Amino acid sequence: QVQLVESGGGLVQAGDSLRLSCAASGRTFSTYAMGWFRQAPGKEREFVAAIKWSGGSTYTANSVKGRFTISRDSAKNTVYLQMNSLKPEDTAVYYCAADFDYYGGSSREYDYWGQGTQVTVSS
Repeated sequence: QVQLVESGGGLVQAGDSLRLSCAASGRTFSTYAMGWFRQAPGKEREFVAAIKWSGGSTYTANSVKGRFTISRDSAKNTVYLQMNSLKPEDTAVYYCAADFDYYGGSSREYDYWGQGTQVTVSS
């Protein structure tokens, strides 16, 4: 089992930056990959970015590429999502996910999820 706790969300203005954190605990040594997803009201959960725990390879959705960057600190068992040039359409609840054998953009493949953190971008 892996427990995930997100933090760092908040209310910002368009053009601002935020850094989300996701702290993992439990069976973290078995984690293969972690990802960030988001869900806006009335919309399906959307892939944002993923990172392989070993090696640090990353995969970012086209919708945020160039603005959002995923990274990890292995010593702290924490993954980050640096969000720059935020837009109102980035407003959503952001979720952290982890899996023991999947790396990619399908939310159905991730077994472990955090509770989410709200990001609101005002125009």
